[in-house]
Amino acid sequence: MPHTYQKKPTACLALANGTIFMGRGFGASGVTVAELCFNTAMTGYQEIMTDPSYAGQIVTFTFPHIGNVGVTPEDDETADPVADGMVVRWNPTEPSNWRAASQLSDWLASRGRIAIGGVDTRRLTRAIRAQGAPHAALAHDPDGNFDIEALVAKARDFPGLVGLDLAKNVTCAQSYRWNETRWAWPDGFGTQKAPKHKVVAIDYGAKRNILRCLASAGCDVTVLPATATTEEVLAHNPDGVFLSNGPGDPAATGAYAVPMIQGIMEKTDLPIFGICLGHQMLALALGGKTVKMNHGHHGANHPVKDKETGKVEITSMNHGFAVDSQSLPDGVMETHVSLFDGSNCGIRMTDRPIFSVQHHPEASPGPQDSFYLFERFAASMDARH
Repeated sequence: MPHTYQKKPTACLALANGTIFMGRGFGASGVTVAELCFNTAMTGYQEIMTDPSYAGQIVTFTFPHIGNVGVTPEDDETADPVADGMVVRWNPTEPSNWRAASQLSDWLASRGRIAIGGVDTRRLTRAIRAQGAPHAALAHDPDGNFDIEALVAKARDFPGLVGLDLAKNVTCAQSYRWNETRWAWPDGFGTQKAPKHKVVAIDYGAKRNILRCLASAGCDVTVLPATATTEEVLAHNPDGVFLSNGPGDPAATGAYAVPMIQGIMEKTDLPIFGICLGHQMLALALGGKTVKMNHGHHGANHPVKDKETGKVEITSMNHGFAVDSQSLPDGVMETHVSLFDGSNCGIRMTDRPIFSVQHHPEASPGPQDSFYLFERFAASMDARH
């Protein structure tokens, strides 16, 4: 039989070092430029694409079957996709799931997000691991016309995430209340009707499921923008303060977040709990430092050890910066470490109910290995009363 040639590629991924990957485009048309990372999760592609922590990043999925369960509004972590683009091995198939409300490609197209299929994602992942998260330009043109040199130039001109405060781009515009609880069969999401604790959550790019976990733990949650001041937080007379996940360089966001957190600690004895960027903000406020990682941690299969109990939790992670455990001052102890590379995954003050973790306990990878952290936060508010 004669060899049948594929139609010409309709998408191009150009790395700053000149490496080119051609493939088939889906989703929106156009060009986007961002840092390229990879995610090893086998499920949850919709939650990953709508996680505000992925602002400024294109996500390569190592699992090949992306799109096979479609998309549903219930799985959005925020209103629209925040990740800049998507790289997959195979083009999305027809969705096969009773919850699917639409197809991945249509969903991406309607929300202006570009994707490329037909890429050797394992080769790409090995390159990211070896060389660090590269800057990349992703283009989708249904006619297959690409200016390769211009795309490489765009990738090289990308400033990178170091020094970028992206939290202000994804935070809420104004404060709001939250009382929706975690999803449970067969009723779906519930409502917290008898909360015990008033919590102010600072939104650096908060995922909805974190807020649901707080509500499920008995919290009446008021969400404030990332730029909220100490006075604005305390005006709500909270029983505790929560610091959310988010994107970008912690040191840049810390310019305004750190003084607020330090103000809370100086003026009150309130319990404080942080996740991801919130963990990094807390570490900076306590006198620690953060560093840019080679390729970060992105996935739903990261083993983290609780140093105090010896327990190992399977966690979900999404971060390109980490707290430098060597920089932690006296009175602050490291509570969790990654078993992949020994990097810091949790801290707490030794004399106050103030603690944080780098991983995402709400993302259910274990699936419930880390829910105790929300209960610990609630218990610390109970103890204060």
